Amino acid sequence: MISVEEALEKVLSYVEVLDAAETPILDSLGQVLAEDVYSGINIPPLDNAAMDGYAIQAKDTEGAGSESPSFLRVIDTVAAGSISETEVTPGTAIRIMTGAPVPRGADSVVRFEDTDEEERKQASAGGMSGEIGILCKIKTGLNIRRAGEDVTRDSLVLAKGTVIRPAEVGVLASLGRSRVKAVRRPVVAILSTGNELVNIDQPLPAGKIYNSNTYSLAALVRRCGGIPRILGIARDSEESLVAGLREGRDADMLITSGGVSAGDYDMVKDVLAREGEIGFWTVRMKPGKPLAFGRIKSTDKGGASRYIPHLGLPGNPVSVMVTFEIFARPALLKMMGRKDLARHTVEATLADRVVNSDGRRVYTRAIIEKRGDKYFARLTGPQGSGILTSMSRANGLVVVPEDRAEVKAGETVQAIMLDWNEA
Repeated sequence: MISVEEALEKVLSYVEVLDAAETPILDSLGQVLAEDVYSGINIPPLDNAAMDGYAIQAKDTEGAGSESPSFLRVIDTVAAGSISETEVTPGTAIRIMTGAPVPRGADSVVRFEDTDEEERKQASAGGMSGEIGILCKIKTGLNIRRAGEDVTRDSLVLAKGTVIRPAEVGVLASLGRSRVKAVRRPVVAILSTGNELVNIDQPLPAGKIYNSNTYSLAALVRRCGGIPRILGIARDSEESLVAGLREGRDADMLITSGGVSAGDYDMVKDVLAREGEIGFWTVRMKPGKPLAFGRIKSTDKGGASRYIPHLGLPGNPVSVMVTFEIFARPALLKMMGRKDLARHTVEATLADRVVNSDGRRVYTRAIIEKRGDKYFARLTGPQGSGILTSMSRANGLVVVPEDRAEVKAGETVQAIMLDWNEA
C-alpha cells in the first residue's frame, strides 16, 4: 500500500500534455493556448471618443464656466461606426457619440453634461440649434481613447500557455480571431462494473442499484474540462470486462469504477495487468484504499502501438468521487496543459471529532464556512463511503493525516476546497 503522494506522482508520470487543435474561440473556454497570439491591428484602430459629447479644440474653452459659456458652432454629427469628413477648426464643434473616431482638428471631447445642450433642447421643444455652449474649461486629450491604447499592431497579446477565460475569448474576438490553436480536451472513457448495476432509465429490480458512478464521473470529467465518453456497464465476467476495456482504448484516459477490491468478482486489476501493465494497487487513504492504476495497450490512428492510462476506482460512490478529485482531476489538467493542478486549500477550525483508526489519510466531507478572516469546518453527517449525499452537501474535504489517530473538535485542519468562490 503506497502513500497518496507516491500514487499521485505515479499517475502524473504516466500522462503527457495532449496535442493542439484549431478550436472555435467560444469552444476554447477553459483550454490552454498552444500558440502565441499576435495582433495584426491596433485596438482601437483610430483615436475615438470615450464619451458622448462634442469634439472640439481645448483652447476654445479658455475662461469657460457655467456663468460664462464658450459658444461654438456645431458643424457635424458623427456616430460610432462612421467617420466625419469635416475638420474641427477654432470656434467649431462636432457632436460625437462614444466610440466614433475623433474628427480631424479636434483634440478633446467635452461630454454632454458639461454643455448647455439639455437647456437648448428644452427651449426648442426637443430640436437642436447650430450652436453649443461649453460650461467648463477642459484639458487637451480629455475623453479621447488613443489608437493602439489597448493593443498595438504586431504586439504579443496572449502568450502560449495562457488559460482561456471569458476575457481571453473577448480579446481574441477583438483581434478578429474566430479560431485559435489550443491544447485539446482529453476524451475520457468511463466504464462501470458490477452485476448489481442497472441503467438509470430502467425499472429497479430487487437487489439492484442504479448506476450513479458513471454519471458522477462524467460530470466530474466535464467540470474539469474533459470530454466524457460513457461506455456503459461491464458485468462481473472477464469477457464482459475485457470487451468494455477494449472499447475504450481509443480514448485519452480510461476510468472504471468497481472491481478493484479483493472479492471473488473483483477482477479489474488482474485484467489490467494482462491487457497492459499495472502501476500500483491500494493507496493509504480513506475512502479509496482499493485503487488500481496502470496502462492499457492500444494503437493510434496510424496503427502504431500506444498505451492509455487507466484508473480503476473503487465501487462505492463517495470513494469514486474522492479518488477522482485526488488523482484523475490533476492528471486530466496536466493533459490539458494546465499548471495549476491542485485545488485550493485553507486552514479551518474543525467543529467535530474525527477518528482515524487504521493509519490511512482520511478525507472527510465537510461544509467550510468563512467567518470574518477565519474558516470553520463541520462534517456533513455520516461519513460512510456509500453515502453519496455526504458529497452533495460538502464544499470541501477535511484532511486527517496518516499519523493522527484522531482530530479533536476545535483543532486546526487542512481543507481541500471542492467549490472555491474566492479565486
